Amino acid sequence: MKLWERQTTDEQIAQNTGHDNGVGYNGTDAFILSSFAEQINKGRTLSPKQLVIAFRKLPKYSRQIISLIPAEKLAEIEAKVA
Repeated sequence: MKLWERQTTDEQIAQNTGHDNGVGYNGTDAFILSSFAEQINKGRTLSPKQLVIAFRKLPKYSRQIISLIPAEKLAEIEAKVA
């Protein structure tokens, strides 16, 4: 959801990537991941097949996701995994 929120409004509506701004989805993933986000926004869950697709596509966005975590929470997470 956080990645979808980083898309511009026009990108969200069109389910594509129209701005080279380094945030949100890339052009290849924009349509499918936007549709997943909209489904979740409507209170529905993803199917097992959709989850497999999401788990394959989302690791490439790890830097963006990590950048959204507050520093104190990130330190807490790092301490738990270390």
